[in-house]
Amino acid sequence: MKLSANEDIEAPIDAVFRAVTDFDFFERTALRRGVEVSRTEGTMPHWKLGFEYRGKARTLEADLLELQAPSTVKFRGKMGGIFGDLDVELVPLSKNRTRLSVATDLKAQSLTGKLLLQSLKLAKTKITKRYKKRVGSFAADVEKRLGGGAMHSA
Repeated sequence: MKLSANEDIEAPIDAVFRAVTDFDFFERTALRRGVEVSRTEGTMPHWKLGFEYRGKARTLEADLLELQAPSTVKFRGKMGGIFGDLDVELVPLSKNRTRLSVATDLKAQSLTGKLLLQSLKLAKTKITKRYKKRVGSFAADVEKRLGGGAMHSA
């Protein structure tokens, strides 16, 4: 299952890249939402997140695969029988305007994962709407933190 969203942010690409790669900020945000977070530093960071979803304890493991300033950040995560890639791409539209493109591709590795992914596909319209809203909210927050102007969906 693939999800994607694009947002234009009134800020220079270097500033947006710093916001996208502010892992401490994302960890603090997750902790405030009750997620257990641990990060292991190596060549590239690895995260282990523990949280409750639909009444069950879940564990998500994620690795940073690629970090290419100021344009590309790629992650791979695994939870149960599902794994997914999260790709963030930044494109400068002008000196003070950057396009943020976020794409997630989820795939199943097991029967349990296939069943879960199938149920997600049945709710794809709702999930896509929520995904785009979250990316838009993140872009608006980045603009606000960086003191930019109005943000527009691409």
